[in-house]
Amino acid sequence: MKRKEFIQMASVLPLAFGLTSLHKWYSDVPTAEESPLMPVLFIGHGSPMNGIEDNPISKSWKNLGETIPQPGMVLVVSAHWLTKGSHVTAMEKPRTIYDFGGFPDELYQVKYPAPGSPKMADEVKNAITTTPVGLDHEWGLDHGTWTIVRHMYPNADIPVLQLSIDYGRDATYHFRLAAELGALRKRGVLIIGSGNAVHNLSKIAFGSKPDFGYDWAIQANEEMKSFILDGNYKEMLTYQNKGSHWQLAIPSPDHYYPLMYTLGLTKPGEKVEVFNDTPTLGSIAMTSYKFG
Repeated sequence: MKRKEFIQMASVLPLAFGLTSLHKWYSDVPTAEESPLMPVLFIGHGSPMNGIEDNPISKSWKNLGETIPQPGMVLVVSAHWLTKGSHVTAMEKPRTIYDFGGFPDELYQVKYPAPGSPKMADEVKNAITTTPVGLDHEWGLDHGTWTIVRHMYPNADIPVLQLSIDYGRDATYHFRLAAELGALRKRGVLIIGSGNAVHNLSKIAFGSKPDFGYDWAIQANEEMKSFILDGNYKEMLTYQNKGSHWQLAIPSPDHYYPLMYTLGLTKPGEKVEVFNDTPTLGSIAMTSYKFG
């Protein structure tokens, strides 16, 4: 299935890194020079309608914003920004992107005017030393980002940046790249991977009960959850070899790769919280994770 068709349907370990320049950046961020380790999140974002609805999913996002430490910046790796190479948004005022179709007009009227920051973008770029990172002035905040963050931080007063997914790379590459961003967690940056670990739009069961999941989707999701809770990330990196139920769960890795960033940012022994652990529309899992 072509990427355009996916977007339309979406409508209905450790590496060495040089981060010595971060001190200057964080003197501009409204946090202490060295803050407690920020949590890292993987959030199943599901339908764009979650961005405007008051439902159990969106309420959980609101609760996150109220209970985790206030960040100085939010950096999101969204399933909906796939590029050649890696890029970070670097504009002062990122636009709200409506990368979906066929939804109520109300959804297209939403504006999430969170600021960006060219200075912060430059520092994110410099934190990644194993590959060049482009500074992007065109993209903005797609629905994998704003539908979540507007519930967490409704005042839109925290800078929000996106880091793109180099779609020509494999899961291990993204896992390792994420490790280079690990020091940001100590500096007040909340990093979110936004996708869905189980995501097969071609198998959606329209008209099904809200929490319906196909057997293969539930089985794959339960196995993923077990690997993650056991800290067995190697199995998550070799998802192509897990059998037909995983192949159905991940027909393309666009929504899976953001989870690799979250896992790559975690530290051994960190507390893991699973939330929104439910299937929807048969072939999508909303299962989400909070580390730390």
